Amino acid sequence: MKHIYLIILTISFLNAQQIIQTPIDFSQHRIELTKSYIKAHYGINAKDIKITPKIILIHHTAINSYEESLSRFIDEELPSLRADISSAGAVNVSTHFMIERDGTIHQLMPLDFMARHVIGLNYSSIGIENVGGENGEDNLTDDQLEANIFLINYIKKKFDSIEYLVGHYEYRCFENHKLWLEKDDGYRTKKNDPHPNFMEKLFNKIDYLKRAPCDN
Repeated sequence: MKHIYLIILTISFLNAQQIIQTPIDFSQHRIELTKSYIKAHYGINAKDIKITPKIILIHHTAINSYEESLSRFIDEELPSLRADISSAGAVNVSTHFMIERDGTIHQLMPLDFMARHVIGLNYSSIGIENVGGENGEDNLTDDQLEANIFLINYIKKKFDSIEYLVGHYEYRCFENHKLWLEKDDGYRTKKNDPHPNFMEKLFNKIDYLKRAPCDN
């Protein structure tokens, strides 16, 4: 019996989900750019970029390659290819986590730092990017689904303040909510990530978090 118990423990350990630390550049320069974004868009003279997360916000990268997806977040300043949002601030987009197609989880930045990943809700949300969705395909994997479930539970255990689980395509549902901070009424982009099918699978497994207030 002892040998069987040890074998079960070994298998459980090998199958346990892990979070790989893969930090992107987040120097004082990026912090200052983030503070400038907070002041311009949220009207807050922030002394730091610490957040109290209330939302876990799910994305897909619209790129099927992990390496190419990651490369979009590394630079501290917004690259020229993001002309669609360049007028809204110089700080590059960022995310707290990225999940590869095989379910490998990478943490890219401190969880209590504000990432630029969603309009209006950055100051209260933790972002999870899933590699995939290129050409609008509904192609996120079962491994990614399991990794998201694990990660959402992990984040909730770390932050009791978390209340909502939201797909990026639902962000405008918060426009009349107390968590919405965006001051620029003209700063909106159309989002379709991740596919609603993926979010429904998540909602079926995570029943203790509220959904976006889309009926308000």
